[in-house]
Amino acid sequence: MKLAVLGGGGFRVPLVYGALLRDTARPRVDEVVLHDVSAERLEAIGHVLEQLAGDEREIKVHTTTDLDTALGGADFVFSAIRVGGLAGRTADERVALELGLLGQETTGPGGIAYGLRTVPVAVRVAERIAAVAPDAWVINFTNPAGMITEAMQSVLGERVVGICDSPIGLIRRSAAALGLDPARVSPDYVGLNHLGWLRGLSYQGRDVLPELLADDQALERVEEARLFGNEWVRTLGALPNEYLHYYYFARESIASITGRDLTRGESLERQQDRFYTAVRERPERALAEWEQTRRERDASYMAEARTGERDASDLEAGGYEGIALSLMGALARGEPSTMILNVRNGSAVPGVPADAVVEIPCVVTGSGIKPLATSPLDGRFLGLVQQVKAAERATIEAALTGSPRLAVAAFALHPLVDSVGTARLLFDGYRARIPSLAATFPG
Repeated sequence: MKLAVLGGGGFRVPLVYGALLRDTARPRVDEVVLHDVSAERLEAIGHVLEQLAGDEREIKVHTTTDLDTALGGADFVFSAIRVGGLAGRTADERVALELGLLGQETTGPGGIAYGLRTVPVAVRVAERIAAVAPDAWVINFTNPAGMITEAMQSVLGERVVGICDSPIGLIRRSAAALGLDPARVSPDYVGLNHLGWLRGLSYQGRDVLPELLADDQALERVEEARLFGNEWVRTLGALPNEYLHYYYFARESIASITGRDLTRGESLERQQDRFYTAVRERPERALAEWEQTRRERDASYMAEARTGERDASDLEAGGYEGIALSLMGALARGEPSTMILNVRNGSAVPGVPADAVVEIPCVVTGSGIKPLATSPLDGRFLGLVQQVKAAERATIEAALTGSPRLAVAAFALHPLVDSVGTARLLFDGYRARIPSLAATFPG
C-alpha cells in the first residue's frame, strides 16, 4: 500500500514512520512518499527516517515537492500541513495576546486565524486528491483538525476523517487511575475537536466514571483532573478535554502565557530551527538530534496550563501515530476497531448540524467508518459546542469566499472574543501580520 504524507518535512513525521515499522500485519504500507514545499526539511527528515529504519528496507521512502507525484496512486493520505509555518503560528498567538485575548494554535482567535489561511489550501489539496487518488482515505492531522476535516469533506465526502490523541489520552489515563485495562472500557465521549467531555466510562456493563470522580487519590493520577481541579470536574460531572482549560480558565491561561518569555509557537520555532540546522551540519546525527528535540517538545506541551511536570507515562504512551495506524489497519485489513474520530455528524449528536464534523466514538471496519449515536448533551455542554461550531463554519465560509465580513463574524461569534469591535481589530491585525491571510482577504 502507498501512503502519501503531506507536510512530510514536518518534525512529527518520524513518529508515523516508526509506527509503520512496528506494523507487521499484512497488507502493510510498503511505500511512503513525503511531500513538502521545503526540499531542505524533506532532506532532514529523510535522514531521520533512514537512521530510524536501520536494516529495515521493506518500506520504500521517497520525497518530492510535487503534490500530484506524492498523491498519485495513494491508498492513504496523511495531511499534516502547516500553512505559514511556525512564524504564522507565532502571529496567531501574538496578535490575540496583544489585545488581551487567548493566543493559542487551535483555540479561540488563533485557531480562527489559522483556519482562515489553511482552509483554502486544504480544499485545493482535496481537489487534487479527487483528481489523482479518488479512492484514497484521507487522515487529517492538520489543525484546526475538526474545521479542516469539515472543509475537505466538502470535496471528498466521508473519505476524510480527522484524528486527535487528546481523547484517547484522557480515556487511557482515566481507566489506568482505576486500575483498569484501557482496552476494556467503553467511553461516552462527545464534542468537537479540542472541545469534548468524557461523560461516562463503562466497564463490564457499569459506568465507573462516578467512582473516579469521587476518589481524590484516583483523580490525582489523571492529568485533566489536575488541570481543572477536583471540585470543578465534580461540578461538571465529567472530565473535560485538556483544551477546555482555555475556556474554563481563560483569564488564568492568558496570564500564564503572557507571563512567559516565549509563546508555544516561538519556543517550537527555536527548537526546530536548532534541529534542522543541526541535521544540515551533521546529518549522521539526525536521529539523535530528533530524539532529543522531541523529548524537549513533549515535556513542554501545554506547560502554561500545568502546575507541575508532565507525567512520564503520558510521554511514553504514544499519540496520534498509533491512532492513525489502528485506523489504517481497520480500513485496509478489516480489523474492527472502536475509536474516537472527527467525522460527519449525521444524527449522532443531537443539536449539531448533520454535515458538521464532530468528535465521537466510531466503529471502523473494512467497510468504512460508522459514527455511534450519543445521548443528548445537556445545555452547559451543548451551548458551547453550538457556539464554537458556528464560529468554525463561518471561518470555512469566509476562507472559501474571501469575505472580510464573514471573517470578522467568525471572530465575533467565538466565545473567547469579547466584542465585535475586538473581532475587527483581530482581523486587521492578522491580515497585517500574515501574508497568506492578506492574499485571501485583499484590500
